[in-house]
Amino acid sequence: MTDAAVRAPAGPVWDEAVGLLRSADEVALACHVGPDGDALGSLLALAIGLRSLGKRVVASWGSEPFEVPAQYAFLPGLDLLTPPESFPAAPELLVTFDTGSLDRLGVLAGNAKNAAHVVVVDHHVSNTRFGTVNLLDTDAAASALLVDELLRRLGVPIDADIAACLYTGLTTDTGSFKYQATTPAVHGVAARLLETGIDHAAIAREVWDTKPFGYVKLLGVLLGRATLEDGLVWTWSTQADFAAYGVTMDDIEGAIDVLRTTVEAEVAVICKETPEGSYAVSMRAKGATDVGAAAVSLGGGGHRYAAGFTSEADLATTMDRLRTALRRPRP
Repeated sequence: MTDAAVRAPAGPVWDEAVGLLRSADEVALACHVGPDGDALGSLLALAIGLRSLGKRVVASWGSEPFEVPAQYAFLPGLDLLTPPESFPAAPELLVTFDTGSLDRLGVLAGNAKNAAHVVVVDHHVSNTRFGTVNLLDTDAAASALLVDELLRRLGVPIDADIAACLYTGLTTDTGSFKYQATTPAVHGVAARLLETGIDHAAIAREVWDTKPFGYVKLLGVLLGRATLEDGLVWTWSTQADFAAYGVTMDDIEGAIDVLRTTVEAEVAVICKETPEGSYAVSMRAKGATDVGAAAVSLGGGGHRYAAGFTSEADLATTMDRLRTALRRPRP
């Protein structure tokens, strides 16, 4: 590969994925529920690329309500999105992005089970290899890097629209190029994307630095609740909080990056109450603790430095289970 940013999988797997995409007239694309910048950017980048090849494309994710997170509303290709209820029930070819397991597809999991061929594009260590073809590189900093390579093998030029999507995925999963997975090769890919003329400063502003005032107020509440214990700093939010400050769960995604600056803590955790009453638990670590392994043990997934899971238990029980998982020795 030109940038050496993706080392796996082996050539025959790439060939099989490329062959399926080239022969298909229509391609269904899906990413995980509650998409972040890497999931949505990867999905839209390939959608735009396939459209340029004359393919019919349908793209979605299995969250209800089906809404694009505000910080990604600038992305090109949003016109290619369709609500999950309009997604093909049994696609001939389905490509998934940044999705470690079938259940992470939400209401589209059944559609994936009915698909004739499923190409999985992902970089999560916890991936269950649920595809008929698995483009999986657990060393890649973002799924966007695999999509970049897939587009190269398809012969699709990277224009500014595709580059904006890929760059969003890359900056999101590297924490704006701060996380451990940021390598010289990753910077090389970013440089090539910038050469298309994208406004990286505008992308950074939208993704990282544009929040409603209610977020600022709620952030103060979340930090006021923060508890520090044995190298763990954690806090929580409720549905009542979101209603009181006029924000959504998506709006507070960046709060954990403030929490993780705590010098005394190795692991930062935010538990966000969902409309269904469960907790969406986000974790970040500085390297000594593998939060990805802890998340997998609790039914979630992720990486050593960033992971998450959903808990149906109450807040106290959720945190007790998480403390136990974080203390458990890893092989």
